[in-house]
Amino acid sequence: QVQLVESGGGLVQPGGSLRLSCAATGSIFRIYAMGWYRQAPGKQREVVAAITGGGSTSYADSVKGRFTISRDNAANTVYLQMNSLKPEDTAVYYCNAEAATYSRPNYDYWGQGTQVTVSS
Repeated sequence: QVQLVESGGGLVQPGGSLRLSCAATGSIFRIYAMGWYRQAPGKQREVVAAITGGGSTSYADSVKGRFTISRDNAANTVYLQMNSLKPEDTAVYYCNAEAATYSRPNYDYWGQGTQVTVSS
């Protein structure tokens, strides 16, 4: 079993910054990819950013140039640095990991979500 624990969400003014963290724990053999998703009220969940095990990254067009995803493989942790935040960034942000344990092949795991609110 793999657990994803998120932190760093909160309330911030437009133009401000937040740094989200997601740490994976459990009997992990390997994490192959990690990503961040978000879901605003009344909208479907969307991909924000993703990073492969080799460090290749991709971003949604709406956050390019403002958000940066990174990972610390030794700590099984992924980060999302969010700068120049806008009200439309308000959503619940979810961490995702594609991981294999010693008793289970590759499987998608999800964090519980953390609220990000951008408002004056």
